[in-house]
Order: sequence, then structure tokens, then C-alpha cells
Amino acid sequence: QHALNSGIRRYHVAPVLCQRAKVAMSHFEPNEHINYEKLEKNINIVRKRLDRPLTLSEKIVYGHLDDPAKQEIERGKTYLRLRPDRVAMQDATAQMAMLQFISSGLPKVAVPSTIHCDHLIEAQSGGEKDLRRAKDINQEVYNFLATAGAKYGVGFWKPGSGIIHQIILENYSYPGVMLIGTDSHTPNGGGLGGICIGVGGADAVDVMAGIPWELKCPKVIGVKLTGKLSGWSSPKDVILKVAGILTVKGGTGAIIEYHGPGVDSISCTGMATICNMGAEIGATTSVFPYNARMKKYLGKTGRADIAALADEFQQHLVPDSGCQYDQVIEINLSELKPHINGPFTPDLAHPVSEIGAVAEKEGWPVDIRVGLIGSCTNSSYEDMGRSAAVAKQALAHGLKCKSQFTITPGSEQIRATIERDGYAQVLRDVGGLVLANACGPCIGQWDRKDIKKGEKNTIVTSYNRNFTGRNDANPETHAFVTSPEIVTALSIAGTLKFNPETDYLTGADGKKFKLEAPDADELPKLEFDPGQDTYQYPPKDGSGQHVDVSPTSQRLQLLEPFDKWDGKDLEDMLILIKVKGKCTTDHISAAGPWLKFRGHLDNISNNLLIGAINIENGKANSVRNALTQEFGPVPDTARYYKKMGVKWAVIGDENYGEGSSREHAALEPRHLGGRVIITKSFARIHETNLKKQGLLPLTFADPADYNKIHPVDKLSIVGLADFTPGKPLKCIIKHPNGSQETIMLNHTFNESQIEWFQAGSALNRMKELQQKSS
Repeated sequence: QHALNSGIRRYHVAPVLCQRAKVAMSHFEPNEHINYEKLEKNINIVRKRLDRPLTLSEKIVYGHLDDPAKQEIERGKTYLRLRPDRVAMQDATAQMAMLQFISSGLPKVAVPSTIHCDHLIEAQSGGEKDLRRAKDINQEVYNFLATAGAKYGVGFWKPGSGIIHQIILENYSYPGVMLIGTDSHTPNGGGLGGICIGVGGADAVDVMAGIPWELKCPKVIGVKLTGKLSGWSSPKDVILKVAGILTVKGGTGAIIEYHGPGVDSISCTGMATICNMGAEIGATTSVFPYNARMKKYLGKTGRADIAALADEFQQHLVPDSGCQYDQVIEINLSELKPHINGPFTPDLAHPVSEIGAVAEKEGWPVDIRVGLIGSCTNSSYEDMGRSAAVAKQALAHGLKCKSQFTITPGSEQIRATIERDGYAQVLRDVGGLVLANACGPCIGQWDRKDIKKGEKNTIVTSYNRNFTGRNDANPETHAFVTSPEIVTALSIAGTLKFNPETDYLTGADGKKFKLEAPDADELPKLEFDPGQDTYQYPPKDGSGQHVDVSPTSQRLQLLEPFDKWDGKDLEDMLILIKVKGKCTTDHISAAGPWLKFRGHLDNISNNLLIGAINIENGKANSVRNALTQEFGPVPDTARYYKKMGVKWAVIGDENYGEGSSREHAALEPRHLGGRVIITKSFARIHETNLKKQGLLPLTFADPADYNKIHPVDKLSIVGLADFTPGKPLKCIIKHPNGSQETIMLNHTFNESQIEWFQAGSALNRMKELQQKSS
């Protein structure tokens, strides 16, 4: 009892009181406690039912079941009803999430939730200036998020605090947690042994409202790591290699679970890097088993009490011996070479030793215009240290970067600590510009001046995503992703043809020298410097807080309910666009300059599908208006159809909607009159987002039927009166010459999701249920 009273929470008094001390989930929520006992109880119920060893993914996911005794469990087939521990939202997606929560009429969030201001800060001239400019430009939005957080019990991380995923790793993720976040790279928290899943805002609203959250029971892909990382090879190379193996859709519907003896050679933040970029292979999330590296990180970030508690429950935070995976990939870390992936897709993997020759063969520019390190994927203390170690060697020989070079710290804590320990100054000395603690160029928030749009060029980054035009809105920018230390070395050399493992540089004295493989501490020898205090606690009672949304605002707009299904088949729909090839959420709802409209549905809808390629003419943002026969922008055409009362559909290719979790890519087509999206296949988050907003995401039963539909056709979806789980829907294609043909379309709707469609949206359905219960 004395131990408890004195605040030493890691000790327990089980021999006397038969219960463990309570440990807070975070420093910011002292009254919200980790409940490993419930996790343990649920795991034991499910293990007894299934009568087999469980993977770590299964333990954490099934450990959060709403009803573990009765829940039907079959990997890849059944839908699970889950109770996540907490919610995290970044500012660009939090606007719509909070607007939806406001529409729900609920007084306060039911689980610990946070908002993180990281997406709206544009990289222009350096950290301090850019942050001041962002606070001025985005004052209305920041005020909305801060006051909404205060009113509804949501913690608020102010602009400048850092990138959401780094803040979560430093403060909120822990072994065994289930966290959902309104950003596709939420899986970053898997580096601390949590199941952290990216979702759309409507999913976040469900959890904040205290409603069980639905997820299709994931398959589990095991990645067995052997050997040990060394030399120029880094944790980033693990996921770059896995992306090359699985491709951008190979992880869809699955959790990637890393295991094996090689795991212990990777730092906690390195594991987070690997989990973060798992989003690029379509994985539901990725996770590592609890180990000493995680314990060390928890201790260094002031959470030794959590580590001590995790030690007691460690058997539930690692996979069972003999557990079975749906697929297994083996990687020998001792043989893994540095990789670089791209351009234009994150799964086009190359060894660094070969990229120069490949680039010359393919006609890609080999001269590097800009090198960029940091982002949510690679901005840890270790990352910055390894990059600084490379930079020091160049400076010692009188060299600076030949390419432009930028550094993005992941958090205020990282920024303050690398400033204190000298890393930031070394990176400046080699020619680097330290940007704000924010997403910046990684998400297109980059006021780039060194090239003109349409100019062919190459950049190398330590980011996670490199879709066409993503970083700078220039479709001719060839973006490659690699580790921070390789970015630094290539920026010093200024060319893709440089291989730091074998090639030499020429110093200022004319002598040749070779860079040695970088070495750096995974964590600072001293404690982390927290930097400035950037957190706003929600008040105990926020009911008197006023949340202001001006009716004339161009940045924020209160939501109106979508119309309910009228009970009829969807007949004679026009085709807004038949998309050719890759169509990510960046193509559907671009970021960059459009981020400022993320809280205003009507304004953001002016970017609907402007990046998608129309199969009819091979152009972006140019489609035929079937009513006027004139070609025009996609959003204008959609608005015209809506004005005329005509429903429309979109036809897509493989893995439609891959990339970001932004639900705007689903809200916009619904707002402008769309009803159906038909593709060969969907990315997981986008398919769910479409369902949440009352749209019908359907897939061709025969993928070859994609070729039967032409942009000038009309489509009818029949049989909706008998819309049931597992039963295909019939699509009648009407050609301009009067002929017709019928194809079958599959769907993944369960019963509750069909109710979303019938009610007009998941939010409408939530309100219906609230009215019934009251």
C-alpha cells in the first residue's frame, strides 16, 4: 500500500490485495488505465474456443472483441465487433471527423481521443517562419479544432508539436493497445507492439461515440526476420524489400506480423518505421512482439511503469509457439542490402547499388535536385543521428550537399533534442534547411521554387509514399524513397549513380575518400528534451464551451445529412469517368493546396477525381458530359449531373483508393451525386469509407468485365430490394446503340453496412438508433 501511495506504480501488491496497481495509459490521462486483465480474459476465452495457438495480431485484436464468447471468427471472412482503447486524429481529417461527431448530438467522446496539428503547415522558408505563417493562415481551423476538442473532451496538440504518429509513439502507443487513427500511417504505433489501424473519420466517430467498431477479421502474414542489420542497411530497407515482394496490394486485408530472432537487432523506432510504411502494401496494420528494445524506449520516454506492467503480461504480447500464418516471408537481415523504391509507386524496389544503371536505362533523371529526410516514417533520434554521422564525414573533407537538402523533425521533442545534441547544426552545416515539426513536403505541403511544373526532375526522400505529383504537384517529379542516411549520402553526391557502399567522393583537397557506414545511438544518452509545451488538456466539463462555425466560412461547413435510399434500383446512371490505371486517394481528392478546404465539403469537392486519368482521352480532369457532349473538368461535370437530378457512377481499375485514409475521397462523390463505384478491387480503408457515406463499392465478378463498360454507357444496378450479405448484384449495361448486356458485381457488405446504405450513411443510421433508444 505504501508503494501505491508513494506513486511507484510498477510495484504490485498481489500477495496482499490480489490485484495489480493501476497504470495510466498516458501522462496526459492519469485516470484512464491500461486494462491488461480484460485483454488476458478475452484472449483466454477465444483461445479455448478456437483450440489453437494464436498469433500476436490475433491476441490483440481478439482481446478487444466486444463479445469474445459469441463473436464469429474466421480470418478474411467474418466481421469483428471491436472496442478500441483510443482514437487519434490529424488536423486535416479531424475537421470532418469532429463535424460528424457534432452532428451525432453526443455530449462527449467515450474513449480517450486526441487531435494533432501537423498537416496544415507548408514548407517554405524554415521551421519558425513557416509555423508562424501557418498559425496565421489556419487560425480559423485551429480555433475550431481547439474549441471542439475542449467541448467534447478531446486532447489538442497545437501546431508545432509534431507529426501525429511520432507523438503517438512518444506518448500513447504501448504493447497490446488497440488504437485507431484518421491517417493511413497510424500503424506506426506497431513499433511499440500495438495494433494501430488507419481509418476514415466516420469510423473514428463510431469509436468516439462508444459504438463497437467493425473490421473484417484480418488474415495474418508473418515476416520472419533472421540475422542482424549492419553497415548501411537500416530498418527502412526491411519494408522497402517487403513492399517489393508483396506490391501495393499484397497486404490488403491482412496484418503483417514480424517475428523471429532478427527482430531484436532493430530499435523500437526502427520497428515503427517498418510498421509505418506497411500502409503502402495495403496492410490493415503491422506489429512487432514486445521485447527489450520496446522496454528501453518506454523507459526513455518516461513510461517505465508501462514497461513493468507489460513485463508481467508478456505472454500475451508475443505470439504463441506453433501459431499459424496465412503466408510467411523470410528475410535474412545479414544479407539485406540498402534499397531505394520508385519512382511513382512505393513498391518498385531496387538495390541502391543498381538504381543508377536502372535510371539511365529507363530515362529517369539521375541528377538529384532535392534530398528530404524526416517525416512520420523516419524522423527518430536514431534516424537523425545516422544522417548526421554521414554529414560529419562530408564536412570533414570540406564537402556540402550538391543537392538541396531539407530536414523534418518528427516532433517538438525530437527537434529540441537534436538541437541540444548538435545533430541539427551538423545537418545545417552540410547545407540542410530544418523545417517545422510537421508533415510538410511528404504530403505536398511544399512551396517548391527550384523547378517549374512539368519540368522533369528527381528527388530522394525518407518518406513513405511517392505517387505522381504527391510531394510538389509536379507530375514529372520522379520521387524515390529510401533511408535517411542514404538520402543524405545521395544528396552529398548529387546523383543516383552514387553507391555509398563502394563509390568514392572527392574532398575539397582533391583526395578521394569513401563514406563509412553510419553509426548512432538509438536513444539519447541524456533524457529527451521535451521542448515547448504544446498540449491543451480538455477541461473536466466542456459543456459550456462554444464551437464557432461561421455560415460564410470558406474553410469550415456544418454537414447536412445525405439523402436516404428511396427503396428503388439505381437505374440509368451515367458514367462520370472510367479511370485508367492507378487511382489513389491523391487522384480522387488531392492534398497540397486543397488541404485548406478539408473542413468544407462543398469547396473540397472541387478537386474530385482531378488527378484520375480518363480512359476515353488519356487526360486528367477532362471528361465528356453525357448530357451536353462537351468535355470539361470532372467536378464541374458531376455538379451538372447533380443539378439535373442524374445519378452517376465511377468505373475503376485495381486497388482503387490506395494510399491515404482521407474520407473526403468518399464524401466528395456522395456530395456531388455519385451512388456507385465499380472496380476490379478496392483498398481496404477507401472501401469502408465509401460504405460509411452511403455509396455502393462493388467489384466485377469477372475482372474482364471492366472492358465491357464504356464511358458513354448507362448503368443500372438491380436487385437492391433483396440486398443481402454475400449475394452478388446484377448490373445492366445499356450501350448507345440500344444493345444491352448484363454482368454480375460482388460486394463485401454485412448486415449493418447494408443498413448504412439504406439510411443514407453510417451517421444517419447512428442517429436512427439513438432516436429508437431514446
